[in-house]
Amino acid sequence: MADKVDDLINGGSAAGTVKVYSGTQPVNANTAITGTLLATFTLDNPAFGAASAGVLTLAATPISTTGVAAGTATHFRCASGGTGGVGTVFDGSVSTSGAQLNLNTTTISVGVTVQITSGFFTMPAS
Repeated sequence: MADKVDDLINGGSAAGTVKVYSGTQPVNANTAITGTLLATFTLDNPAFGAASAGVLTLAATPISTTGVAAGTATHFRCASGGTGGVGTVFDGSVSTSGAQLNLNTTTISVGVTVQITSGFFTMPAS
């Protein structure tokens, strides 16, 4: 089942994305986003390696981008890109370690490089 998540992220006509936000993380990925968009990362295709025991690990890290707003990163949304995609696939927490998405810093500044250092998604293996 976890590999199906990667299929959803890669299912659009463009690369999937991870968008990092400030503020309180919504209850789930279907709830309206809160906070300010701080940075958008473009993912590889496939975005994740093959699932192992229900865990997908983000491929090709580190992934770099530049901040588009200033703030403290607290949560993210992962989505398929382009036409034919499903939009938001999942969301999660952000930190510098121990979170679903780990960045080199949670203090994002406009025009300054920020990196995803690691990321994962967990769901039942079958």
